[in-house]
Amino acid sequence: MISQLLFLLLLSTGIFFFARRIGVIRRNIKSGRAWDGSDRTSERWATMARVALGQGKMTTRPVAGVMHILIYAGFVIINIEILEILIDGLFGTHRVFAFLGPVYDFLIASFEWLAAGVILACVVFFVRRNGMAIARLASNDLKGWPSLDANIILVVEVLLMFAFLSMNAADAIAQSRGLEHYVTAGSFPVSSWLMPLYSGLSDAGVVAVERGMWWFHIAGVLAFLVYVPYSKHFHIILAFPNTYYSNLNPSGQMDNMAAVKKEVDLMMDPNADPFAADPPSDEPPAPFGVKDAPDLTWKQLLEAYTCTECGRCTSECPANHTGKLLSPRKIMMSTRDRIEEIGQQREANGGKWEPDGKTLLGDWITEEELWACTSCQACVEACPINISPMGVILDMRRSLIMEDSKSPESITSMFNNIENNGAPWAFPAGSRGDWTQEV
Repeated sequence: MISQLLFLLLLSTGIFFFARRIGVIRRNIKSGRAWDGSDRTSERWATMARVALGQGKMTTRPVAGVMHILIYAGFVIINIEILEILIDGLFGTHRVFAFLGPVYDFLIASFEWLAAGVILACVVFFVRRNGMAIARLASNDLKGWPSLDANIILVVEVLLMFAFLSMNAADAIAQSRGLEHYVTAGSFPVSSWLMPLYSGLSDAGVVAVERGMWWFHIAGVLAFLVYVPYSKHFHIILAFPNTYYSNLNPSGQMDNMAAVKKEVDLMMDPNADPFAADPPSDEPPAPFGVKDAPDLTWKQLLEAYTCTECGRCTSECPANHTGKLLSPRKIMMSTRDRIEEIGQQREANGGKWEPDGKTLLGDWITEEELWACTSCQACVEACPINISPMGVILDMRRSLIMEDSKSPESITSMFNNIENNGAPWAFPAGSRGDWTQEV
């Protein structure tokens, strides 16, 4: 009974801290501007199934893709085993699903092979990240906490899978000895390799190993549950809503700014009253573009929290390849860091945020980074979960031009040419065809 109460306390604590963190993230995301993703539901479900559930974009890089699919499949399917552990922990049973017979044997064997696959994939990822000169994994974007975060998860996953296999190995020994409480059930094709490690122990020692690994495994899983919302690995959960709310418009199509579109519609409507006043509102006027994280839409903030920090976007960015400061991955990481900072200030002030004199544009992301972007969409195409760093970049450029009247000389010259000549070129329309007469 004491064991069950202790388990209930551990489970409740893990769920409480997980739910509390989820609430904070939800509030941070909802602090963004409105965005409507209620259209084209069938396409959205299909996109989520293909990209998030089916890992449709991961295999473009085969090594990383296959290893990731192993970890993903292991994470999803082994959760069935976690369900058994939860029931056993709450009700004091042992292998409660043993009544399934051959089906149970098949499931346990499958879990073990998947656990072995997860260990292999994590070792490969750890070596690739720390022992190989892979540019996207060794960039300055990942120095410090991002790199440590990735390594922590890889090590923890290996430990959890080893604990699971050791638990099964000790359990198999206990079954063979006919120890009380250990029903004969399960097939152990992988953990049998570990049985020689524990076969020389006494009955009490075998039980201690099995129980110790059982508690270590479930405690580790609950600790992982609490840790994940603070980590880039939160994409395990957020990848599904993020891909569901993917931008379904043709690649490269820009969204119209509502405020600007309204003004254009008024100019183009011959029956519109140009002096008609907007209805009174207590809301401040919407800014042109984005200067700080709350100016972004909630979908863009969701993307920031979903970012896996894999660096595929940056590795495909032509501006980054030419030595420019731009890193699409850093754009999303900076966005997440800023909205996190704002969220912390809001929580400390009882739910109200007071401007702190800092902005995402300028303090986290520089103008040099923004103007380095060629708007080629390579980062969007490369992202395995349909994140769009270019959307953030574009909105910040709009703020620079429309709010601050700031743009590089080349762009200012283009604007002047469009205003004066109706085209980006510095010569009048009447002379545009003169080149055809040149010999």
